[in-house]
Amino acid sequence: MEKHQNGDLDVEHHAGLNGDLGSFGAMKFTWNDVSVTTKSRLGDAKPTSIIAGVDGVAKAARRSGASNLEVNGALNVNNASVSTNDFRAISSYVEQEDALIGSLTVRETIDFAGRLSLPRVDELLSSFGLRDQANLLVGTPIRKGISGGQKRRLSIASLLITGPKILFLDEPTSGLDSTASFEVVKYLKNVAQQHQLIVIASIHQPSTSTFEQFDKLLLLSAGRTCYFGPVPAIRTYMETRGTPIPHYVNPAEFLLDISSSDFAKDSLEASTDLEKLHTDWSESPNAEALHSSTNSSLSEKSGSKYHLEEKPHAGFFAINLALLHRAFIKSYRDVVAYGIRFAMYCGLAIMMGTVWLRLPETQSSIGPFTNAIFFGSAFMSFMAVAYVPAFLEDRGTFIKERANGLYGATPFMISNFLIGIPYLFLISLIFSIIAYWLNNFRPSATAFFTWVMWLFLDLLAAESLVVLMSSIFPNFVISLALTAFANGLWMSVGGFLVSPEILNVFWKYVFHYIDYQSYVFQGMMVNEFAHRSYSCGEGCQCMYQTDLASQCKIDGKGVLAEYGYATDKTGEWVGIMISIIVVYRLLGWLVTQLRST
Repeated sequence: MEKHQNGDLDVEHHAGLNGDLGSFGAMKFTWNDVSVTTKSRLGDAKPTSIIAGVDGVAKAARRSGASNLEVNGALNVNNASVSTNDFRAISSYVEQEDALIGSLTVRETIDFAGRLSLPRVDELLSSFGLRDQANLLVGTPIRKGISGGQKRRLSIASLLITGPKILFLDEPTSGLDSTASFEVVKYLKNVAQQHQLIVIASIHQPSTSTFEQFDKLLLLSAGRTCYFGPVPAIRTYMETRGTPIPHYVNPAEFLLDISSSDFAKDSLEASTDLEKLHTDWSESPNAEALHSSTNSSLSEKSGSKYHLEEKPHAGFFAINLALLHRAFIKSYRDVVAYGIRFAMYCGLAIMMGTVWLRLPETQSSIGPFTNAIFFGSAFMSFMAVAYVPAFLEDRGTFIKERANGLYGATPFMISNFLIGIPYLFLISLIFSIIAYWLNNFRPSATAFFTWVMWLFLDLLAAESLVVLMSSIFPNFVISLALTAFANGLWMSVGGFLVSPEILNVFWKYVFHYIDYQSYVFQGMMVNEFAHRSYSCGEGCQCMYQTDLASQCKIDGKGVLAEYGYATDKTGEWVGIMISIIVVYRLLGWLVTQLRST
């Protein structure tokens, strides 16, 4: 376990530009002997400081206040203890990977973040140099968008919309060239100075110009502090301990070299040098002064609790409307969301329509009609696995925004459900228009729209299953495999491959009655056969003996009788389908809510 010892960060009460992003009241962030999963040591920052640290510093500090990790030690704001929820409310965390929606423009990204919190779009665009790119798409794997440096600035700007007092960043320059890295840090420093923010960032091997942008440096090795103080003073400190930074050498590279023993040729000698580096700092006057200053600050209001000042925020309905609007824009701009699925379902409809083309009303077509019904319902459901990547992308955005206090699981799940309804209905309608008439199913408007209804409920339940599986296992391969397995199970016990009349009692009573595909299949079978008769053909040798045998015909109800399907339970089956959909969504919400707490 690593350990975070003492720290003291101040932000004075001073309104920023237009007063929008400024801190709400005086701000001091102090930690002392804090242990989470890493050991952190001494810290002190004056107003508008931005601090550079090695990998894990920002992440550990943010998560120590914002997750379920056990935290030991003192974590204080304004010399008063702060709760997990309050700490989350006054801070924001920018992850290493940009969790942006590629189909939105730069302005829309910040605008929707503002609608979820506080509207201050134009100022942020100007502060981060994004005004000229305001109407450009962020970019998707298919459509080119803004550059990597601009994406990183946009990620930071979209989180500053909440007006945090403390901003944590996990490697904000990761994956960027030296020029883009310098621009990101320069804009970050300007915003910190203008709006009196505390910025704590982990950073790897920055260029000299980028390194010099930081006010203070926290150098850690093996979880222990090697240096904490002003960046310009690092040269003097290294000279006093006999390891001066050579001229014309990047100070950051030199510091990383002497504070790491991972690639040393002589591991014993490297470990000895590293231990001396730790000891030199702990015994230095700088460390002693920092200890005294931090302990004095912590004793000022010992036992008191930090009072979070209320800030204006968007209401529940405003958040839902903003999420719906954003999801709608994404759905029609991003072909991955629904465009590819439309193409797949249209291709499936054409294939189904031409394979079972214009089936005649004879007994030889009863089997093909039944096969077509099973294929249309089961494979439409199975192909809903294509929604897995789109949902996981939306979930990734939600995780970032939820962690920064914008909204919770309820608005996310509501908007996700509502935005899919019109698209799934449109898919059901287009598929039916193509396949239903080509297959020569019962030719009436009532039968057609009943078929559309069952297909729509089928897709709605299948997508709800995807949401549930992806919420439980938010990994593409795992959720895809489990959803496919579940669909295979539903196909097996649905009533087509094995009639419910002879299905093994275990599978029948454990799975058959909760299988949404079985109710879709039953409903479509009743829709097709309950009001239709079929000719027995030459010789009048009927496959099913019904009341119409004397007319050399087969009553479709005789086919339903073989499967044990009643013709008067359509309303009951629809109710069960809706219940299954609701249960899937509620379970998905519950899992998401539990993961959020």
